[in-house]
Parts: sequence; C-alpha cells; structure tokens
Amino acid sequence: MIGAGAALMLRRGPSGRRPLSPVARAAGGAAVGAARWANKRGRRGAKWAAKRGGELWDRVPVDTVRDELGDALDAAREKVADVVESELRDLRKSIRRQRKRLGI
Repeated sequence: MIGAGAALMLRRGPSGRRPLSPVARAAGGAAVGAARWANKRGRRGAKWAAKRGGELWDRVPVDTVRDELGDALDAAREKVADVVESELRDLRKSIRRQRKRLGI
C-alpha cells in the first residue's frame, strides 16, 4: 500500500511535473528564509554575548534549559509522528477509493 502511494506521489503528471514538486519547492524556499533569519539573529546574539563576557555563562541554568529543550523535542517528535500517521491513513483511504472506482 505504501509503495503504491509513494508511486502515485512521485509519478509525473500530465504537465510533466511531479505532484510533490511545488510542495518541495515551497518547503525549500521556507527553509532558506528561516536559515537567513536565524543567521542574522545568531550573529547579533553572538556579538552581544562577546561584549558581555564570560560571567553570563555562569548564570545560564544549563540543567533547566536541557530539560525544557528535551521536553520540547519530545513533543515535536510526537506531533510529527501523529501528522505522518494521519497522512498515511488518508493516503490509504484515497488509494482504496481509487481501486474501488477502477474495479481493482
């Protein structure tokens, strides 16, 4: 089932383009924009930290940051897994409908 769904998503359509091409292009453009934004903010933050010196690092609650970041990453993993599961379920339903329509 998944192989057939992947084949449908990766095939070339009547226009000669793949159905996922516009999605991949948009995601790539968004990633580039996000990287530029992060680069600019990161540079600004690094300059600020360099001016303030090392005493700031002593005040950073490393354990708290580690715990909160770990919790956020776990939640993000769960959300991504839920979305993927939902998309696969929808894809399977769509494939079933197409097969039923075609009489396969």
